[in-house]
Amino acid sequence: MNSTISPSTEEWELRVQLAAAYRIIEHLGWSELIWTHTTVRVPGPEHHFLINPYGLRFDEIRASNLLKIDLNGNLVAGQPEQAFNPAGFVIHSAIHMARQDARCVMHTHTTAGMAVAALQCGLLPISMYALGFFEQVAYHDFEGPSTEIDERQRIAKNLGTLDVMVMRNHGLLVCGESIGQAFVRMYRVERACQIQLAAQATGADLIVPPRSVCELSREKSDSFLSIKENEGWYSGIPNPEFDAMVRLIDRKDPSYKT
Repeated sequence: MNSTISPSTEEWELRVQLAAAYRIIEHLGWSELIWTHTTVRVPGPEHHFLINPYGLRFDEIRASNLLKIDLNGNLVAGQPEQAFNPAGFVIHSAIHMARQDARCVMHTHTTAGMAVAALQCGLLPISMYALGFFEQVAYHDFEGPSTEIDERQRIAKNLGTLDVMVMRNHGLLVCGESIGQAFVRMYRVERACQIQLAAQATGADLIVPPRSVCELSREKSDSFLSIKENEGWYSGIPNPEFDAMVRLIDRKDPSYKT
């Protein structure tokens, strides 16, 4: 492994975006000390992907200190003394090796996400955000800390072609064709979890719209997540929410770009 390998322009841009995503996750309170991961696959046939160094807080992540690893857990680029979390490798490599379209994979342990992951009912279609994922949420049963390599097959199988997964007793996971798309998906499913818990806490009956409305909401929500210019229903810019948060992080601390 050569730590002095210079990344291509495209890889460097992905590094900057991914480092920004880590800072945004920290800003929103989605981080959990040094745990959880967001990864992005770099261009090339090898399916190498970038992951955070084990032990760093998310506000310490920079474009230059992200590690590049392969699907066998070998360090391709980064400091030789810097490790990555084995559970993060198992979870993320499972998806990067199975899904060509899943360029970015985001996994969180938020209170709301873990609480819904502990509910037998899972995510309910009772809010605008949740309806955007109507019948499009996968589930993966908890097998203990994800350190066994053979769990990768079950993670990939349970996710299938979907982009949102509730990891039972564990947390949330989303995929995206871009880092921005993955972020918007995570924001929406996180909000759906928060709203569901607040509604359930009242003890009142929950309202589930008619199936036709649920299906229409899912269909309309898809256009909000378009990553192609001029295809989004509300904007010609793909995932403008991510760009807006990047601007905030730029003002707060632009060191992530280095």
